[in-house]
Amino acid sequence: QVRLGEFGGDSVQAGGSLRLSCVASGDTLRRYCMAWFRQGPGKEREEVAVIDGDGNADYADFAKGRFTISKDSAETTVYLRMDVLETEDTAMYYCAAAEGWISQSTWCNVQGRLKLDYWGQGTQVTVSS
Repeated sequence: QVRLGEFGGDSVQAGGSLRLSCVASGDTLRRYCMAWFRQGPGKEREEVAVIDGDGNADYADFAKGRFTISKDSAETTVYLRMDVLETEDTAMYYCAAAEGWISQSTWCNVQGRLKLDYWGQGTQVTVSS
């Protein structure tokens, strides 16, 4: 079982950058497909990016070229670096984990419907013009 906690949300101006952190405790991230989601005001929750146990990343179309998902070598923290932020990026950002990752699996991607077993409490990102 893994416990997740997000940090790094803030209020920034459009064009700025932020790095969100998702700190995991209780297990190594090597066993999980990790995902970042977001939910903006009045919007449905949407997937932003995923990273699998081997470190392979995948992104939603809106995130490609601006956002980067990564994790530390200790397999305890997943990051979401967000550049050239837009007002439309304003949202609560959540990290989530799907357990059962096995090396070289192919199911950890933004196209698939992940069975997410664990969620963090979220961190707020507000982008102003």
